[in-house]
Amino acid sequence: NIDGLHLRSGMPREKLAELHGNSFREICSSCGKEYVRDFEVETIGLKETGRRCSDLNCGGKLKDTVLDWEDALPAKEMNPAEKHCKMADLIICLGTSLQITPACNLPLKSVRGGGKLVIVNLQPTPKDKKAALLIHAQVDKVIAGVMQFLNRKIPPFVRVDHIRVSLSYTPKNKRHVKWKLRISSVHGNNVTLPFIKSVEASFPDRPHLKTAVLIEQPFKLQREILRSKPFKVFLKLNFGDGCDCSSVQLDYPIDFQDSIEYFEYGKDNVIDSLRNRALKDATCGHVSPIERQQLSDSRGTYTEYAIVTSLVRHECMALKAMSPVSNGTIEKRGIELLEDEKGDSNKRRKLES
Repeated sequence: NIDGLHLRSGMPREKLAELHGNSFREICSSCGKEYVRDFEVETIGLKETGRRCSDLNCGGKLKDTVLDWEDALPAKEMNPAEKHCKMADLIICLGTSLQITPACNLPLKSVRGGGKLVIVNLQPTPKDKKAALLIHAQVDKVIAGVMQFLNRKIPPFVRVDHIRVSLSYTPKNKRHVKWKLRISSVHGNNVTLPFIKSVEASFPDRPHLKTAVLIEQPFKLQREILRSKPFKVFLKLNFGDGCDCSSVQLDYPIDFQDSIEYFEYGKDNVIDSLRNRALKDATCGHVSPIERQQLSDSRGTYTEYAIVTSLVRHECMALKAMSPVSNGTIEKRGIELLEDEKGDSNKRRKLES
């Protein structure tokens, strides 16, 4: 599982052992700093990605974290995984064939120490005989049933993506200025924005400027105009199929003054506020600037925006009982709620917490 969903769910990185890597994560080969991206890293096999560490005291080369077949599991991930498997009273294997060594043998470390193993998988696995409980069902439905049985709500998932809008300009003379607007990833100007399909730029304060539709990445717009009073550019970001809203509009001010806005509340607080607004309104599409700085290589500024692009709620489902069979496993009949049934109690095994 290298899709990064565990980390994106909100699980703290220090509580997670990504044994086979993460296709959205890079690591500095010098200082070990990790970078989680909103795009899939282009390489696999612990190769250099072409980017460098942003730490001014380092600048080391970044590598991907996805293992190729011949790569050994990294000790940084494997050692804590073994430690916690040995300590665990219960291990739950969700949606895995349990065939790739050595990872597939980790659950047995708990069993050998007296712990119990639960396997939830549609197909049989080589470790089924070691399990105290087998459920052949879809993982999402099983976990939703467990959460309902425990009277716990599954929190909604609010996805927040980031973009950078930069304005660079060059005075042509006292009256005219040539400027370039770029909508890019916060991870680099040439990195693809996977969630944006196209950008429409319009100029309500300058009607003589035609609306531009940008469909090729990186999204860039160049114009030459009179350097007079400030004006706004309306940027309509059209999202791809993976987002829950079709578009969002940004009002981007242009004054050629290189003004820097100080955001008093900090990035994390602004992002938390966006998430709360999305949950309160039950909609996505909320957007807010979170940083504005001067460009380092030319005249101009860039602004980083946070955008709520998806909001997913898990609805409660009606649950049906599942009955144990004589060998102590669970045979899926419907979904997901384990409860006592009448019958010979000696022929069933009850999972203990």
